[in-house]
Amino acid sequence: MSRIPATFDRLRQRDRRALIPFITAGDPEPSATLPLMHALVRAGADILELGVPFSDPMADGPVIQRASERALAHGVGLGDVLEMVAAFRRADGDTPVVLMGYANPIEAMGHESFAQRAQEVGVDGVLTVDYPPEECADFAARLTAYGIDPIFLLSPTSREERVAAVARLARGFVYYVSLKGVTGASHLDLQDVKRKLIALKRVIDLPIGVGFGIRDGTTARAVAAFADAVVIGSRIVKAMEDTPRAELEARVEELVRGFRQAMDAPAAVGA
Repeated sequence: MSRIPATFDRLRQRDRRALIPFITAGDPEPSATLPLMHALVRAGADILELGVPFSDPMADGPVIQRASERALAHGVGLGDVLEMVAAFRRADGDTPVVLMGYANPIEAMGHESFAQRAQEVGVDGVLTVDYPPEECADFAARLTAYGIDPIFLLSPTSREERVAAVARLARGFVYYVSLKGVTGASHLDLQDVKRKLIALKRVIDLPIGVGFGIRDGTTARAVAAFADAVVIGSRIVKAMEDTPRAELEARVEELVRGFRQAMDAPAAVGA
């Protein structure tokens, strides 16, 4: 059974929002991923989002594209990512792990084999960017049968029909893309995001996380005021790119702890 609903329930009881950091598995090298996953948990992550490297990541900006390229250069594929999750589970049986990637590697492995193996190693959710809800009811049902949450993206341009389809199929949480464009873009309009989330919550009875364009603690705190989760991706991956390998875990832990502290800081008097 997925750990995601229980995680959101615990956070809700404490009036906290989920922090969901993203890294690409195998970046900058395969041996770095497991220590980084544990560093993210130490820093206060509630759910880990682990990117499956792919050669044509259409939703990802240049920062995460480069991360995929580095991982692919080391030969990291879906099977390796699942082994990384298995290794993580040997020390951490509580933190939910969501795989984010694209359809081709799953198709190559086969839906049944993938779902079975993902359950075995302890994957909690799967977000497949190019599996739209209108076309993947069978795959979503297969994941659900194995206790894995199918997670879907919604964006500022999502039509009512897409929202309704996501409301039917999604489990765990829904990922709202706060910007038009790819990961790492800027110009986040917080009031517009808030209005969109209010409208989505009238239809979707799941937690909604917001990602894309969250670059600092101030923005994360502002988003946490109305979203159920804050997803941080490109900011972490860029910091990794600029950090020597020997300092990597410490740098990532420091950065993510800063986001956590900003999200949890008490409101200013009179705010």
